[in-house]
Amino acid sequence: MNSLQIATEYLESSLNGKYIHLETILPLLKSFESVFEISEIGKSVQQRSIYQVKIGTGKTKILIWSQMHGNEPTTTKGLFDFFNFLASNSIESIRIKSQYTLLCVPMLNPDGAFAYTRENANAVDLNRDAFSATQPEMKLLKALYEDFRPDYCYNLHDQRTIFGTTGLNLPATISFLAPAFNENRDYNVVRLKAISIINRMNDALSQYIPNQIGRFDDSYNVNCTGDYFTTQNTPTILFEAGHYPNDYIREESRKYIFVALLSSFFDNYENVVVDNELQKYLRIPQNNKCFFDFIYKNVKIIDNSVEKIINFAAQYQEILVDDEIHFEAIISKISDLENYSGHVEYDCESLLFSSEGKNNPEIGVKATFTLNNLIKFNNGVKII
Repeated sequence: MNSLQIATEYLESSLNGKYIHLETILPLLKSFESVFEISEIGKSVQQRSIYQVKIGTGKTKILIWSQMHGNEPTTTKGLFDFFNFLASNSIESIRIKSQYTLLCVPMLNPDGAFAYTRENANAVDLNRDAFSATQPEMKLLKALYEDFRPDYCYNLHDQRTIFGTTGLNLPATISFLAPAFNENRDYNVVRLKAISIINRMNDALSQYIPNQIGRFDDSYNVNCTGDYFTTQNTPTILFEAGHYPNDYIREESRKYIFVALLSSFFDNYENVVVDNELQKYLRIPQNNKCFFDFIYKNVKIIDNSVEKIINFAAQYQEILVDDEIHFEAIISKISDLENYSGHVEYDCESLLFSSEGKNNPEIGVKATFTLNNLIKFNNGVKII
């Protein structure tokens, strides 16, 4: 089975770019009413509707939620691609619907999605509110959990472009985590069940993006949703959609989320966990904060009348302007950058930096500058 080809075939073309909010997905939810059970389950802080999508009639129950962080829409796109597949009459989709019951919340934080913020309208990170459940959105998720009593939870997120796979100098396009259940980060049967599924997804993804699958940090925090549900003895998997080369709007990354979701259903969840599953999981490279969007090497500056050769880096900030996400490259680090890579790197060949009359870069300033007053860079990119 060519899962990537299937992902492309069922890609939901009406969802594109990075600004995905409630009004974007409502027509799609409406279109699925004849094939899935769609229902409103509550309201956000600003009284936006939160919906669930129930699919299948099988024994094994899986609770899935996306866009808990409003500015993380890639998995929402991948989830709707997967909905398109499940709405088909293919042999595999029929099998999944007969063996599993999926309860999906495609947008848990519609206020954050509208404002393109990580937090909800009360400036609370919902992924740090699991234990206390102070926010209406988290109260809804926990109520769903208590009522549905899932066998597994899928927690869908985006991760920043700063992450790479340790030792491989490649972006972490997709990362996974089987969250810890205690401070010691011990492994029990609950975590091992999640690990077994992660290994299956890693195998599938490695056919397409070898060495670009990462293992997220498993520091324990009971306020984090995945950690909390794991402490409740439910195997939980964190999905992180990351950077694929030249894919800042993550139209490629969404396909790999689809591949991960589909491959997670390839084998029966009741399979016995074998002894080597943990070692296989631990061989997945650790996520590492080792990337910048731009690195500029061998740049001449003048510092207190002294010429120096330095390296500096810039990172995109994503800003919502007129219903579009704009990427602004901001200078973010000035050092030798020995342990970092850039998604784009420039050798500036000891040419003199100049920006607004200054001959040295400043952190927090937009990466628009010239070299020797001849070669121009606008918003991080060299103008040819």
